[in-house]
Amino acid sequence: MLLNFATDTANAIPLHVVEADGLNDALAELSAFQQNWTVTQGFKAGLGQVVAIPDADGAIAQVLVGYGTADSRARGRFHMGGIAAKLPDGVYQIASGLAGAVLEEAALAWLLSQYKFDRYAPCRATDAQLVAPDAIDADRIAIIANGEALIRDLINTPASDMGPQELEDAARALAAEHGAKMNVTLGDELVKAGFPMIHTVGRASSRAPRLLDMRWGETGPQLTLVGKGVCFDTGGLNIKPGSSMGLMKKDMGGSATVLGLAHMIMGLGVPIRLRVLIPAVENSIDGDAFRPQDILMSRKGLTVEINNTDAEGRLVLADALTLSDEDKPELVISMATLTGAARVAVGPDLSPFYTDSDAHAAAISDAARVVADPVWRMPFHAPYEAMIEPGIADLDNAPKGGMAGSITAALFLRRFIESPYIHFDIYGWQPTAAPSRPKGGVGMGARAVLEALPKLLNL
Repeated sequence: MLLNFATDTANAIPLHVVEADGLNDALAELSAFQQNWTVTQGFKAGLGQVVAIPDADGAIAQVLVGYGTADSRARGRFHMGGIAAKLPDGVYQIASGLAGAVLEEAALAWLLSQYKFDRYAPCRATDAQLVAPDAIDADRIAIIANGEALIRDLINTPASDMGPQELEDAARALAAEHGAKMNVTLGDELVKAGFPMIHTVGRASSRAPRLLDMRWGETGPQLTLVGKGVCFDTGGLNIKPGSSMGLMKKDMGGSATVLGLAHMIMGLGVPIRLRVLIPAVENSIDGDAFRPQDILMSRKGLTVEINNTDAEGRLVLADALTLSDEDKPELVISMATLTGAARVAVGPDLSPFYTDSDAHAAAISDAARVVADPVWRMPFHAPYEAMIEPGIADLDNAPKGGMAGSITAALFLRRFIESPYIHFDIYGWQPTAAPSRPKGGVGMGARAVLEALPKLLNL
């Protein structure tokens, strides 16, 4: 679905955002009738409170929205999205109370609150529409919102309709929309082209594995995005229990996120050369499935001992990262729903990321705060390198012991790349509904990266 601001602005209802300590000043701007009405409704400007004030004919003349205190707002984000969901149908215009980055976040939150995944069942559309505030770049906010909607749509679609072919179709549609070029290496051609681990992970599925390669832009520094595209993960021969397999349609959340980010970058015309690499596979069980204790050869020439076929994401990413390194980009960023250990460490709301560059880490962390896309830096902890070295091969895909699982996975990936590198170990799923984020697929880290690009690439 397309998210956008209201186009009919003639009769927009003014909306005044009131902080708790500004309530008396706000009341002073009202008539005696309006003051009495507001007080009678119990409005105290608490976060999320809404009071619609009628005119003499009973129609809504204006709306007061409670914005609470700084402490209450710090306990969440996208508060305006929650407010939009409480308003009657109509067109609204933020008349006072917000400015700068806070106003931009509010506008984005409002658009994202309209998102509905309605492919399989009808959903009531949110008809509380917002007029784009004059002080924001409305086109930019809409492009970002629709990049996020793309991420959500791709993750929310079940594997029956989002296998490697359908993921390729989505990438091709995005490339066509923005005039990008696409190349796909399919099935057994992966072996001939030098991507043995992508082929090995996906060969047991009836749906052929593939590597998607999109390029856009002719000038500027090169950014390469690599997204994990495991469209469903049974765990392979180390099969997951049912309780762990239930959400595995989202194991392509990294690929969804880089495609959504690519939409933002291309839609905004960021002056870079963009490359997007997605190893798209399904980790299935068949007579041709790879096995525990197999030793695989990678594109880079490093050998990998398989100690768990359920640690497959790092295998397909490794071949793609090696390819990304070959044309010496200024920066490579990988995004993947890679480890449960990351969720244990930081929960579902934070995007853990790894980088050796303090400057890159600061740029992303600062940008994340500006755009309300929370991240947390994790360490490439060198003393753990020994944990990923099994002795009979160069690398172990699943070190025993269960310690530092997200870190060891990141260290594994770093072995396959020499270019400046940032890795995100995201969750890609909103477990319970929150303002502007319904339960289901969700973008993580993409908006922070977009905001940080000027510093990351010296634009």
